[in-house]
Amino acid sequence: MSKKSFAFTLAEVLITLGIIGVVAAMTIPTLIANTNGAKYRSQFKKTLSTLNQSVRMATAQADVDFASVNLACVNAGGGPGATAQTLENSLTMCAIFNSTLAGSKFNLNGLKDKNGATYFSVVKRQALPSLGGYLTYSLADGSLIGFSLIATKCDLPIGTILDSTWIESNKKCVGFIDVNGISLPNKEVSCSDGTDTKFEPDKPCIVKNDANHMTDIFPIVFHNGVVEPATNASKYVLSTAK
Repeated sequence: MSKKSFAFTLAEVLITLGIIGVVAAMTIPTLIANTNGAKYRSQFKKTLSTLNQSVRMATAQADVDFASVNLACVNAGGGPGATAQTLENSLTMCAIFNSTLAGSKFNLNGLKDKNGATYFSVVKRQALPSLGGYLTYSLADGSLIGFSLIATKCDLPIGTILDSTWIESNKKCVGFIDVNGISLPNKEVSCSDGTDTKFEPDKPCIVKNDANHMTDIFPIVFHNGVVEPATNASKYVLSTAK
């Protein structure tokens, strides 16, 4: 009696594995980009909401907002530094956050990545101004807030439209959110289609979920009692679900 074999041959197995490998190589990068994009997007929205809640709380507690700031963070009011500042002893950006955000801390000496490089030196930016005079504030969830050390009143007059003209004249009011801290890519989000180097609401912008455009740093602008996107790319990410 003869026996029939129903097993796959070695050639058939190798061909199947090769096809699976090709499909995986084509789809996994897209899957990773979509996953990271969704994570960056949701964290940006969460952090922006947290910052807006903090300034609303400062306004309710002490009638203070970003238009009230008149001192620099470091050693303002004769204190030992940003970590000691509250709305009770100084009128700074640091005091606003210290008084309203729990489990967070400032870094005055410059963050460093795992290779020892200073964080600001590796940030890839387009619309953001020079980061040399910036201070970082680390939230409890690991995201970073960056803003200027220079004291300035970020006051957008009633009736004035927030646009590139106002932002260009008030660069010290521009900051950023890095949604995953010092971890890579440390790159400013950018438009895959459209204009992203300035905040121009009448110009189109689309940010695709790819590693070159949907990244981890989002420019923001502080003014009055609000924190808003400072570029078209940041605004697009905030206003879209995916």
